[in-house]
Amino acid sequence: MSALVELVRDMATVDGGAVESPLAGVYFFKDTKHVRRRPILYNPGICIVVSGHKIAHLGEQSFRYDANNYLVTSVTMPFECESHPSEEEPLLGVFIDIDMLQLNDLISQMDLPDNLVLPESGSYPLALGPSVMDEDMRDATVKLLKALRSEQETRILAPGLIREIYYRVLCGTQAPLLYSLAKGSGNFSQVARVISMMEGNYSAKLDVQQLADSAHMSVSAFHKAFKEITADSPLQYLKKIRLARAKDLIVQRKLKAYLAADEVGYESPSQFSREFKRYFGQSPAEVIRELR
Repeated sequence: MSALVELVRDMATVDGGAVESPLAGVYFFKDTKHVRRRPILYNPGICIVVSGHKIAHLGEQSFRYDANNYLVTSVTMPFECESHPSEEEPLLGVFIDIDMLQLNDLISQMDLPDNLVLPESGSYPLALGPSVMDEDMRDATVKLLKALRSEQETRILAPGLIREIYYRVLCGTQAPLLYSLAKGSGNFSQVARVISMMEGNYSAKLDVQQLADSAHMSVSAFHKAFKEITADSPLQYLKKIRLARAKDLIVQRKLKAYLAADEVGYESPSQFSREFKRYFGQSPAEVIRELR
């Protein structure tokens, strides 16, 4: 058994869910059973699987992440995911939120490697992708997990170890995406800022013209860039964010469906129920029954 598996196994105490670690922004997850392909929402972060594997489906592309490959999401991303435990162990892993202020500070201190390929003007990378779990990244993760077993080390050492993990990610294959995001100029970062704004204001009435204006782009250029970065149109993305947040309200706060619908910006409860069932494969009432 690897050191990572042993460390995560001790901390991932909720089967079929995630538990927050002693350090804010770090979560452990566990699945003992296969989880079929289903919609999921990741915040910007680093997902490290230490046993078993996950498969992310986004548009026409699929990405496997496992003990040899971690997943990086640079913006809030709705996509479909399936989970597969291994024969010996449940699916186990850790998710680390990305703090853009820290990431930007690190980038300001780093020299761009000569072989770093930044996206060309008019071409946009997906905001999600795998990166190889090399020995340096594995060692940094082990050190972080060991520190999280002690209250004192969590307080004193863990923040610096998170910073080391960010550094390792910036040395990996998703570095061009994160560098482009942090540059703060160019269409990619402009669209990423609009995506962040949408995620923070998903209950508001938003239209594509308004969003394109915020990105300082024409509607057609904005729509093209948005689709390439997220694999969704702006309005499809917004709908998925609303539905995912509504499901969180129903599951976590036990809100009635019509109240959750109103809170995320739906004016019609019946339209909300139809779109909810189409997206998740269950009606809000069926989700509530399962919880009971």
